[in-house]
Amino acid sequence: MKVKKIINEEMMTLPELREELISIRDQRAGGVEETEGSVRTLSYELRKSIDHADTLGKCSVDTAKALYEELVVLEKITPTIAARIVNIMPASREEVRAIYAKERFVLVTEDVDQILDIIRKYE
Repeated sequence: MKVKKIINEEMMTLPELREELISIRDQRAGGVEETEGSVRTLSYELRKSIDHADTLGKCSVDTAKALYEELVVLEKITPTIAARIVNIMPASREEVRAIYAKERFVLVTEDVDQILDIIRKYE
């Protein structure tokens, strides 16, 4: 498949991606409920992508959106990092620090604890 140009690009979390992929699957299936025959007509990439999003998605779409919106307003969280945090749902300080490993600034323990408290609200 050749891509001629990118029309739009936006950050998505895994639960949002899963929902989008399922709608694409339903469009390609012609709106018919999933049967054994229709699963085989889906491309390998689409099936694997849906499986990946199912396996790694740790919350619902509504929870992911709410968590993302709450994280983005914090001072040291960019939209990219907020999406990574929503996708990974870190449970410890070390996991949060690993997400920030490539960033140019270091989080203070209070900032890490604030992020973890927000995540715990949505688990």
